[in-house]
Amino acid sequence: MEQQASRRAAWALVVSGAAGFMAALDNLVVTTALPTLRRDLGGSLEDLEWTVSAYTLTYAVLLMFGAALGDRFGRRRFFGIGIALFTAASAAAAMSSGIDALIAFRAVQGVGAAIMTPLSLTLLTAATPPERRGTAFGIWGAINGLAVATGPLIGGGLTEHISWHWIFWLNVPIGLLLLPVVRYRVAESRTPDARLDVLGTILVSGGLFGVVFAVVNVNTHGWTGGRVLTGLIAGAVLLAAFVRHGITHHKPMLPMRLFRNRAFAGVNAAGLLMFFGMFGSIFLLSQFLQGVGGYSPTEAGLRMLPWTGMSLIVAPLAGRLADRVGGRVVVVWGLALQAAGLAYYALVLSADLSYVAQLPALMLNGVGMALFFAPSSALAMSSVGPAEQGIASGTNSALREVGGAFGVAVLGSVFSARGGFGSPQAIVDGTTPALWIGATGVVLAAVAAALIPRRRRPVVVGPATARAREAVDGRAAAPAGR
Repeated sequence: MEQQASRRAAWALVVSGAAGFMAALDNLVVTTALPTLRRDLGGSLEDLEWTVSAYTLTYAVLLMFGAALGDRFGRRRFFGIGIALFTAASAAAAMSSGIDALIAFRAVQGVGAAIMTPLSLTLLTAATPPERRGTAFGIWGAINGLAVATGPLIGGGLTEHISWHWIFWLNVPIGLLLLPVVRYRVAESRTPDARLDVLGTILVSGGLFGVVFAVVNVNTHGWTGGRVLTGLIAGAVLLAAFVRHGITHHKPMLPMRLFRNRAFAGVNAAGLLMFFGMFGSIFLLSQFLQGVGGYSPTEAGLRMLPWTGMSLIVAPLAGRLADRVGGRVVVVWGLALQAAGLAYYALVLSADLSYVAQLPALMLNGVGMALFFAPSSALAMSSVGPAEQGIASGTNSALREVGGAFGVAVLGSVFSARGGFGSPQAIVDGTTPALWIGATGVVLAAVAAALIPRRRRPVVVGPATARAREAVDGRAAAPAGR
């Protein structure tokens, strides 16, 4: 029985890691191909931005809905549906002959990723014994780190040496290999008596759409632009209604009582703030390396590896460390190191800054990011009972995506207000204050993580949740594929 459980956990790690790799890779792989896409497919600068934003928009908006579908109809079933949809959309994007078609298929890719990403964490949690989850999440984090580290390099290399089409074809064989493995090697699980909360789904999806749509348009239309203000106001109103719905409805998609749990509230606040500081800073520093250092996109991606590639080394160790000393300690230290790295960068940044002088900041950020990812995911999943793990994963992922989108928009606005791309010194003048804001966001994330209880409080459950635990445990003991 123990050997069977180990095999089941190993297969769950393989499929969840591979699915996470594809989703994370497609967040970054297109960026280095934009000049080639403009030459081959035409379109305006705004069209090119939407080849990136269309994926981000549907991905962020539908994460919670994807988790809810899995809870209601079967997590393994919808995980497979998400992989199939993502794979088919990747093939269609590879065959696109115009920019409009590419944008549409990128949006469909985001839908598939929104279904498979939260369910991958839920399936991995259900299949892995509690005492080994830190290690499993560490490996999962390293695989996702590999996607972050190699995304710009893969995109640049395939575009330069083969064709931009292959940045999408790359997903197809991975997806086709995963589908039978999911069907025959991953156990099914669902929340008993789960029902889709139609009103909650409409409110949260509409609210997230308004907010994310607004922030991805900030660089083009400004914070006071009509579509930006409309999106922010409408999104905020719908999200406020979603919060009220979660308080008053008898069985909402996201019960607001979960936020009374300090662990759940703290890890989600930390994720939102960390992604705010991290993504906004990476976006600007990659521009600094190209605009001031004179590197090509691929060369800049290589020089970011001490930051982005550190996850490959540190994330598995972080997971094992979290198993021993607790995830809270590891997360707080990771965020502190990342804040120190951003602050160091802001202090030394100059138009004649050598790459060697940047290495300490890059490595501090890399270690800090790696220490955050795996333990924070484990904290999010362990802060609730099994019946709520699907929606907890979707909530955590959605808040991170929203934080990243706001980080790029806010730090980009600070950059534009204080500097610009007119000269190397203008780039430095704009990047420096933006990095201080990014560092502040990560410091606040560390404060939020420090509020997480040292030891997990027992989750207060009612009869429905207790029955759900028994059902999940029973299914976990059943052979995969049934």
